[in-house]
Amino acid sequence: MERSPATKLLTKFNLILLVVFGTGGLIISLVSYNFLIDNARREVMQEAELMRASAQSVRDYTSSDLAPLLEQNPQQQKKFLPETIPFFAATRTFASLRQQHPDYSYREATLNPTNPEDRATDWEADVIGYLRDHPEQKVVRRERETPVGTSMYLATAIVAEPQCMQCHSQASAAPAAMISSYGSSNGFGWKAGEIIGAQIVSVPMSVPVGKAKQAFYELLIYLIVSLVVAIAVLDAAVYFIVIRPLKLMSETADRVSKGEMNVPPLPVKGGDEISVVTQSFNRMQLSLAKAFKMLG
Repeated sequence: MERSPATKLLTKFNLILLVVFGTGGLIISLVSYNFLIDNARREVMQEAELMRASAQSVRDYTSSDLAPLLEQNPQQQKKFLPETIPFFAATRTFASLRQQHPDYSYREATLNPTNPEDRATDWEADVIGYLRDHPEQKVVRRERETPVGTSMYLATAIVAEPQCMQCHSQASAAPAAMISSYGSSNGFGWKAGEIIGAQIVSVPMSVPVGKAKQAFYELLIYLIVSLVVAIAVLDAAVYFIVIRPLKLMSETADRVSKGEMNVPPLPVKGGDEISVVTQSFNRMQLSLAKAFKMLG
């Protein structure tokens, strides 16, 4: 069945709207997705920086307040207390924090640690080497590929402080309890002011990407709903403002062409272009009626 001219016009109008809105929506989607990804990265890095600063505060507190008190404990002479070590305190504190942020990891990796568990892996050693070569750069923010996907990390240098030399300068100067616990092979030969490791907070990219995608999908739903509502409203406006008057004009012209002389004039509302055309059509209809009467 052939569609009416009104339906054809509305279909063309809808196609134009779909092309225009679709193109605009695609551009907005691409820009929004990139913006959301970048924003999620910034938020995650801010959280990582906060965690790193928190770990640094624990290290400073342990070094300045807690360690002197524990060193006065008589048991320290017999058994080494790892709680006096800033590394240990920061790592244990972050382990508790990971219960709320399981996707984050914290490492105080060193090239020559007392505890072998703190020895830097290959990529961590590269980060430490970079910090050594660029001492002016306080913080390194980068991404790296891992077996489970891309990961973001934030790294800052660990510098050997003068008080560290009491345990890490030479094995002969280290406390006997420390040698008894960790041996005399590792963690010595440090120099004051030397970068000996790095604090590294790592976050899988799935975290910021997941946040960005969730926000993007919500935005996409809003865009689609807005598109459907906009097309429906515009269709209704086009039908009542343009198509319906043209349809009435077409039907009236058809009746006049078939010889009906008493066809009432079309109603004129407003002063837009459709109203002007309607007025012109009414004048033409009146002129035709007069002409038919003169011929008759």
